[in-house]
Amino acid sequence: MDYQTLKLQHRAEREQWPEALSVRVHRALSWLQRAELCEQDEDAEFLFLWIAFNAAYANDIRSEHPPEAKAFADFLYQLQRFDRDKQLEALVWQQFSGPIRVLLDNPYVFQPFWECQKQPGCTDGWKWSFDKAQTRVSRALSQRDTVKILRVVFSRIYTLRNQLTHGGATWQGKLNREAIRDSVALMRAFVPVMLSIMMASPNQDWGQLHYPVLA
Repeated sequence: MDYQTLKLQHRAEREQWPEALSVRVHRALSWLQRAELCEQDEDAEFLFLWIAFNAAYANDIRSEHPPEAKAFADFLYQLQRFDRDKQLEALVWQQFSGPIRVLLDNPYVFQPFWECQKQPGCTDGWKWSFDKAQTRVSRALSQRDTVKILRVVFSRIYTLRNQLTHGGATWQGKLNREAIRDSVALMRAFVPVMLSIMMASPNQDWGQLHYPVLA
């Protein structure tokens, strides 16, 4: 599933959709198309995919703020509810089960690790939080809880996103290359799946636009 396939569907069906959904999908597809044009530049592709994701979701997912975390959880549960072909399950448990586990085991995309570095004398204070988070991850993995795994994965990817957008990493730097590569691969598949689910259920409430189109 790619930009061209989804765009053809959008053009064919958008007149019957609510305006908010049509605009969300239109914006997201424009950034997905740009991401697909990136060659040999995983950092740029990562950022364009994140914008595509956020254009469709249009909310912040900072895990340290419960209202946003709950809103993102609700969004994922809604996606899962209308995922008639079980595409999300296939992504998590089949296509990307290995990269997801690697990403979840990586402390460098765990925000408390970096918060600890800012505190004088804090060397391993983050480990307790990380171990506790890993226990929850293990439980979700054993229960095959797709939504919980995606929630944690995207909170980790959000930390990586912050590193790039706030200048906390080097372009094409070696230190975060594996995390970038795995995140790009996952989002390259997730964003089209997310859009296809939303487009297949246009009469559901996918939220109002934060930045509406003004004449």
